[in-house]
Amino acid sequence: MALVELLQTNQTFLLIFVGAFSLAVGSFLNVVIHRLPIMMKNEWRTQCVDYLAEEESKDTKDIKEQNSEKYNLLVPRSTCPKCGHQITASENIPIISYLFLKGKCSQCKTPIGIRYPAIEFTTMLFSIAIAWHFGFSWPCLAALFLTWALICASVIDFDHKLL
Repeated sequence: MALVELLQTNQTFLLIFVGAFSLAVGSFLNVVIHRLPIMMKNEWRTQCVDYLAEEESKDTKDIKEQNSEKYNLLVPRSTCPKCGHQITASENIPIISYLFLKGKCSQCKTPIGIRYPAIEFTTMLFSIAIAWHFGFSWPCLAALFLTWALICASVIDFDHKLL
C-alpha cells in the first residue's frame, strides 16, 4: 500500500512510474500491431475453408497446417524477420535496446525499423500526458487503456485498412 500512497501523493513519482510502465506497454503494442492482423487473417482463412467445405486439397491443407501452429500475442517468441534470431530479454528493453544495438539485429545486423521505438516513445508521451491531466484515479486508468487501444487500432488501420 506504500506504493499506492506514494503514487497518490507524489505527482512526479506518478509520472515517472507511468512513463516507465508505458514504455513496456508500448513494446507490447508493437507485438499486437504486428501479430493481430496476421491472427485475424489466419482465422478468416480457416472460416472461409470451413464455410466453402472444399475437398481436402493442397491449399486447404496448407492453410490448416499454417493455422494449427500456435500463433498468438504471446507465442512464439519474437524473432528477427531476416535471420530468425530469438529476441532476448536484454534486446527487448524499450528504446534503450534499440539505441544500444544501433538499430540493428544483434546477429545479422539487419536494420530494425524506427517505428518500434517511435511507438514506444509515443505511448510513453501520451501516457504521461494522461497521468499529468488526471492524476492517480480511475479515469486515468480508463484513459490509459483507451489510448493504448487507439494507438494499436490507428497503426493497424494505417498498415492494413482493417477498420
